[in-house]
Amino acid sequence: MVLTYRVLLTGVGGFVGSHLARQLLAEGHDVTGLISPSTDRWRIRDIESRLSIVESDLENVAAVEDLIQTARPEICIHLAWRGWSGRAAAETNFTSLSGSLELLRLIQKIGCERFVAAGTCFEYDLQYEQLVETTPLNPHDVYGACKKALFEIAQEFSTLTGLRVLTPRLFYSYGPYEDERRLVPSTMLRLLKGETAELTPGLQVRDYLHVEDAAAAIWSAATSRIDGAVNIALGEPTTVAEIAETIGDLLGRPDLILLGARDCPENEPMRILADASLLRRDIGWAPRYSLRDGLAQTLAWWEAWQGMYEEHS
Repeated sequence: MVLTYRVLLTGVGGFVGSHLARQLLAEGHDVTGLISPSTDRWRIRDIESRLSIVESDLENVAAVEDLIQTARPEICIHLAWRGWSGRAAAETNFTSLSGSLELLRLIQKIGCERFVAAGTCFEYDLQYEQLVETTPLNPHDVYGACKKALFEIAQEFSTLTGLRVLTPRLFYSYGPYEDERRLVPSTMLRLLKGETAELTPGLQVRDYLHVEDAAAAIWSAATSRIDGAVNIALGEPTTVAEIAETIGDLLGRPDLILLGARDCPENEPMRILADASLLRRDIGWAPRYSLRDGLAQTLAWWEAWQGMYEEHS
């Protein structure tokens, strides 16, 4: 017998959230999605009619409380977050942290069994060679510090109340519906237009995971017996150069990949690599895509998406 759940998913219109929503619907779960009024729904147009969508920002406590009382979720997966790195985003991160803590309180208040709040690899001390869940936390920007604060407060709240709390720490994801400004889609789209992709030397070591695998990993961890933190990553090192060269090879245009045309951003970490042993061994998750297969699937999606956009523009 397959268990189904009532799930509250914040950030349902986001990159990872939209893919997780598709998986949950495919498995027959009852999904209520919280989405900010300012969010473009382009990622969920094909599934919107099958979701219970509520438009509200987390700061609207009364609306969020009404939503929770109505939906009565058994699992809350909290992916919504505004604010990224940089001084200009500091206040937005503070607002996201405040709204997240209010959500945590309200979820516990109605007797929800599980609170899953997305974390980030940028909570860790990135001076360590490989990042395992026990690696010391030492964020170097407000974004990482706010995510770390949410993790630590949620853990203490769990001890006090018995609410089971999980923090899936996301590393680098790619795939369909990604922001076009990021490495994988920007490189693919330039090459599809016959333009050069001017990149750094590409020596940065990263851990890239297909977004469908990331969504599946979050859900596997959410429904497991694991509490605390778990890395959401492939657990295999790759370089930015290898990713770019693979894209060039898949398109038959390696000549358009210009490594070293740009300098690396100042203070960018050269190595961010996850240990995914907990996810694979204790939770039993396994990826569907290798890096090359995932990039090929993503490229096919962008080719189709670009064709549809040009056809209707």
